[in-house]
Amino acid sequence: MTSLTVTMKGQVTLKRELLQHLGIKPGERIVFDKLPGGELRVRAPRPSGSIDTFIGRHTGKVKTALTIDDINEIAQSGWAGEE
Repeated sequence: MTSLTVTMKGQVTLKRELLQHLGIKPGERIVFDKLPGGELRVRAPRPSGSIDTFIGRHTGKVKTALTIDDINEIAQSGWAGEE
């Protein structure tokens, strides 16, 4: 069991091993759920999006659709270090 020290500001710092166990990376958020008996559940929220919401974000932003050949050409130039 890991114990943490509370600072004067009421803050705690989670150790790297705990963050790795949760799959948390720097800049990500964690969620605390209050449970009965003074317990907390700590968890990493998982993205709830879908491919539909991702595609919906880009609606109207692409002027023309790319063909497979266009995509392949872009990928090849990227791998070749060309801009």
